Amino acid sequence: MQIIPGLLDSVAVIQLLQGHLDDMYATSPPESVHALDISKLQAPDIRFWGAWQGEMLLGCVALKQHSAQMAEIKSMRTAPEARKQGVGRALLQFLLEQARQSGIRQLYLETGSMDFFLPARTLYQSAGFEYCGPFADYPEDPNSLFMTKALY
Repeated sequence: MQIIPGLLDSVAVIQLLQGHLDDMYATSPPESVHALDISKLQAPDIRFWGAWQGEMLLGCVALKQHSAQMAEIKSMRTAPEARKQGVGRALLQFLLEQARQSGIRQLYLETGSMDFFLPARTLYQSAGFEYCGPFADYPEDPNSLFMTKALY
């Protein structure tokens, strides 16, 4: 598996992210969906990576920088056919290292409170993330849970 930056114009990336958005809207009310589409992932404060096995996209993750020392995990997604193979854990470990190398001291994320999101929450907890309140411009929302991890 190789983790490669960018390639947001790849058909495989577009399809994986569309599946991500489709799942978010199928499991959460529209006002509680905070997933980013391709155009928002191209913002200058966001870095995006895909995990590839040859020509097959296994997953993706993005890092949104809020300030010099604070960032957020976005668009963490494993392709359905690659689940339960360690792709998510590898992407998360890669992202943690990228954040540390960038001088990020506090990393945050927002995820859903529904059972659909339990595997993601379990992964984040196993990596040392702890629950916290809303951050940045997120409002209180019963459909959202917020997590954070200090990186120093």
